[in-house]
Amino acid sequence: MEKIVLSIGGSVLIPGEEDPTYLKQLAELLRSAAPGRCLFVVCGGGRISRYYSETGRALGGTVEQLDQLGIMITRVNAALLRIALGDAASKDAPDTVEQAAALAQEGKIVVMGGTVPGHTTDAVAAMLAREIGADRLVNATSVDAVYSDDPKVNPAAKRHKELSIEELGGLVYSQHDAGRSSVFDPMGVRIAAEEGIDILIVSGRDLEDLEAAILGKEIKGTTVHS
Repeated sequence: MEKIVLSIGGSVLIPGEEDPTYLKQLAELLRSAAPGRCLFVVCGGGRISRYYSETGRALGGTVEQLDQLGIMITRVNAALLRIALGDAASKDAPDTVEQAAALAQEGKIVVMGGTVPGHTTDAVAAMLAREIGADRLVNATSVDAVYSDDPKVNPAAKRHKELSIEELGGLVYSQHDAGRSSVFDPMGVRIAAEEGIDILIVSGRDLEDLEAAILGKEIKGTTVHS
């Protein structure tokens, strides 16, 4: 039985653009893909998390306090997705990857947010993939693939159809060092490389491509081979 982890960014879940409609469609997609599989979803924080972090920073909050704010928002987003999923979601809301792994059940969808300060939800998704021995890790982002640079800033950025995990590591570490947000967390890339887990990176709002990634079919986004 396949085990699949989906890391979905908060900017995909709730950007303020037809969010209820999208969440209903996402829930239906996950429900249809669940039979015969164990599905796990890790939800990010997105713009609401950034709002609280920025506001907390302006108020003098510590790094740990700001991280805790972000974690709480990811868990609120996860709760929202569980509402959309209804009885297709596992009953409990895990706070750790170990708790999530223990909830594995064919046909059910385990949904969680962040865990501890210092770990992004992409890193949490990679840790969960390692914990359960996932067949693949799907990263649903606000861009449609991996690019050599931020395509919103640099129209000449190269779009990658396929990459090795080492090539992805080179990209995300260079972006991370430059102070930019990366398409995937460097810690998550390291874990995927160590465990031999493929990463499929797609636009989270392209439900057709997202479904293909979850089902292990050819995608329009980027396939990262471990």
